[in-house]
Amino acid sequence: MTDARSSQTRKKNDGSVRDLAYFHIQKMIATGQLVAGNPVSELYLAKELGISRTPVREAIGQLVGEGLLDQIPNRGAVVVQLTRQDIIELYELREALEVYAVGKAASHPVSHADIDRLRELADKILTFKEELMKSGKPALDQEQMQSLTSCDLSFHALLMRLAANSRIVKIVNETRLLIRIFAMHRDGHTIQRLDQMNNHHRDIVRGLSEHDDQLAMRTLSEHIKTSLEERLEEFDHWEREASLRQSLPVFFDLPGRVKDSSR
Repeated sequence: MTDARSSQTRKKNDGSVRDLAYFHIQKMIATGQLVAGNPVSELYLAKELGISRTPVREAIGQLVGEGLLDQIPNRGAVVVQLTRQDIIELYELREALEVYAVGKAASHPVSHADIDRLRELADKILTFKEELMKSGKPALDQEQMQSLTSCDLSFHALLMRLAANSRIVKIVNETRLLIRIFAMHRDGHTIQRLDQMNNHHRDIVRGLSEHDDQLAMRTLSEHIKTSLEERLEEFDHWEREASLRQSLPVFFDLPGRVKDSSR
């Protein structure tokens, strides 16, 4: 009986340590510490976390299975590099699940507290707009974009929670994390884009508060399609840059030329 309990305790501890490694690697990817193409070192992570390499290896295997990492011969695990088609498919999945979820949420009563929180997150976008207008710059910088992304993630996470479907939440979270691998070096939003984003968010909230599922679903669909168009424009731009860099490397090494390390 004692041996059985000890075995169960070890399994529980092993699972906890594996989860620690799993979420740590996820966080490194989400925050940009690990970008597309970067190798993931079992030894480094084990030392950093103060654990053995076995749970790190298991966590890496799980992330490979979920599509966040690629297992490459002679290189080990690396952060996945998305293709143009990958981006399209991920956004199609987001649209299918999130639009359904917001429609489900809008067809049921939503608490005043949740509506107020969603409005607060939507209006926070206007704070970034005011900062941008005062700065005189054409677009948000990377630090501001990280803060805006955090605000946007909170808005969409609350929308998904209102649908009360844990499986949808899990899949959407994994999908958004994959998209963030590509979007880590995205261009900053302009005033026009911030206005559009704020309008979309407010109309989604209005659909929820008025139980207008068609308004909420239609607006969220448009919102996700707009984001997809931006990601594809950025992808195509970076592909052209990469092609030019290969054919005209001297041009990209000129003094004062900003090097693009995103790919």
